[in-house]
Amino acid sequence: MRTLAVVIVSWNVRELLARCLAALQADLAHTEAQAQVWVVENDSSDGSETLVQEKYPWVHLETPGENLGFVRGNNLILNRLRAGTLPDYVWLLNPDTEVLSGATQTLLDFFAAHPRAGLAGPKLLNPDGTLQQSAFRFPGLFQPLFDLGTLPTRFYQSRWNGRYARSHYAKERPFRVDHPLGAALLARGDALAQVGALDERFFMYCEEIDWAWRMRKAGWQSWLAPAAEVLHHGGASTGQARPQTTAHLWESRARLYRKHRGALTRALVGAAVRRHFSRRRAATSPEWEAAYRRIVTAWSA
Repeated sequence: MRTLAVVIVSWNVRELLARCLAALQADLAHTEAQAQVWVVENDSSDGSETLVQEKYPWVHLETPGENLGFVRGNNLILNRLRAGTLPDYVWLLNPDTEVLSGATQTLLDFFAAHPRAGLAGPKLLNPDGTLQQSAFRFPGLFQPLFDLGTLPTRFYQSRWNGRYARSHYAKERPFRVDHPLGAALLARGDALAQVGALDERFFMYCEEIDWAWRMRKAGWQSWLAPAAEVLHHGGASTGQARPQTTAHLWESRARLYRKHRGALTRALVGAAVRRHFSRRRAATSPEWEAAYRRIVTAWSA
């Protein structure tokens, strides 16, 4: 029997976590795998720890006593698994997701049919049932410029901004991608053993892009399996601290470009980022000014 570990890192999203665990429990009941679920509770103040203890006693609850962030929180379990007997698959699942019926089994069957797949993601849906972009091309010269508002918005959903055509999702056949979104990211145990856990220099954001990039360099593939569907509310935790999370996003992007992109691309994107955020620093609150300063510093390295 195949083995599966599910890791959920949660911070102050009690009600969404409850829905996540309820949906996951229902789907795992119809899955041909031996599954274990971990919740890393990142020092929430909303009663999430008590919720898991009282309503979901089958979950392995980890309470580090501090907010480890998304990457360190996942690595707390990933490194423990790597030190022992790795399961066949590990699913990193956000607490603001709801696994829809049959999604887990569909992903496991996909992996069985694609032995070089190191990572795979499901099709993500917005709460209203509409499609949410679930996979992207590796960022290069143009993607950051769209976020900075320097390129025409009519091309925002194009390949120039790393998007895959919606027709790929509609066909429901698996397709190769550069990286699935990290909200519901399933990894093969053998790939994890070879490539290692997430890079903890990414406090949050871009860690799944780096993971997929490292796996590709090691010969593994990344895929999107649209027949598996997961509802994703999106940004429920990160939206609670916008100046800080904005800084984390652009700092992580700077690290990603230093790690995986060449000098010319880094220089061109860095110049645009510094120019944009330097201009915004003068007309904002102290909290945002500090965040923008961090971003400019990160892209000046």
